[in-house]
Amino acid sequence: MPLRIGVNALYLIPGAVGGTEIYLRSLLAALAEIDRHNHYFVFTNRETGSGLVPAQANFTHVPQAVRAVNRPARLLWEQTMLPLAAVRRRLDVLFNPGFTAPILCGCPQVTVFHDLQHKRHPEYFRWFDLPFWNFFLFWSITVSRRIVAVSGATADDLRRWYRLPPARIRTVLSGVDPRFFDLAAQRRPEPFLLAVSTLHPHKNLDGLLRAFAVFSQRHTEYRLVVCGIHGFFSAELHALRDRLQLAGRVDFPGWIPREQLYDLYARAAAFLYPSLFEGFGLPVLEALAAGVPTGCSAIEPMNGIAGTAALKFDPHDPSAIAEVMHRLVTDLHLRERLAAAGPLRAAQFSWRTTAEGVLDALRGVC
Repeated sequence: MPLRIGVNALYLIPGAVGGTEIYLRSLLAALAEIDRHNHYFVFTNRETGSGLVPAQANFTHVPQAVRAVNRPARLLWEQTMLPLAAVRRRLDVLFNPGFTAPILCGCPQVTVFHDLQHKRHPEYFRWFDLPFWNFFLFWSITVSRRIVAVSGATADDLRRWYRLPPARIRTVLSGVDPRFFDLAAQRRPEPFLLAVSTLHPHKNLDGLLRAFAVFSQRHTEYRLVVCGIHGFFSAELHALRDRLQLAGRVDFPGWIPREQLYDLYARAAAFLYPSLFEGFGLPVLEALAAGVPTGCSAIEPMNGIAGTAALKFDPHDPSAIAEVMHRLVTDLHLRERLAAAGPLRAAQFSWRTTAEGVLDALRGVC
């Protein structure tokens, strides 16, 4: 008997939620590839068009009359109207890929936790946001029969902060867009360093700028491009760029279309990811797949994701980051080794495997 699976995509604001958008779009496409048996009902908001939903007979788009940009309205709709829609659609299970879940729902729920930043680093949240994160994520964990953790590090945090028994947690690693592997054969490096990251405090982009200022003293021809949503730390980063006299050499283009992002990966001399905290670190995996010589923070889960296919550094030490930058652009043997090792390492991660793990978690609660 086919399952009737609801997908709660109400949180998605195209171009404004970072990696969780890539996660949902990639996961739905992979589910469509592996599963033509079960029926999926994808609940979307007004900002998200029908393009999110795979054009396949067993996927049904169920648009909802709410705007996610108004977070209180979206959360209220999720708690009241979504459970009613789940009853009307006679769902067997509701899948919540973006942290939050209805507290009262007439069917079992499976919820994805991408990280526990609100517990590990509450200082990075605005004072008026943190109570909502604590309240809704606590209840998401309480009412969900199974929690999907995107990495072992996130699973460890779930056990630590919420004392969840192992049976309620399913670790399902994220995948990587196959298009990035094609870029490895098309690379034409130019003198710029690339970082792909939301402009939030925990991403440590201020440390990256300070490191680039040191690096620039020896490498005046290089620029730094930081792509990502202009988050809570944007004004501070722009001000720091000016103080470091890097205004003409550091670009913050914001969230860019996917095709432009592919082009940047194909042209970047090296990739840097200096984050202080991550739930997974998808951009690191993308850079590895594209064969871009990569340096990243020596923290979990990125240590486990990158293995020996990237250089590691202490994210608290700008001089260490600057030294990794220098090695990535000057050591030709190292560049060749990393360019070859990156795609091999990234090939161990696929959205098909992610979809199989999520589907197994959904079946397991029905």
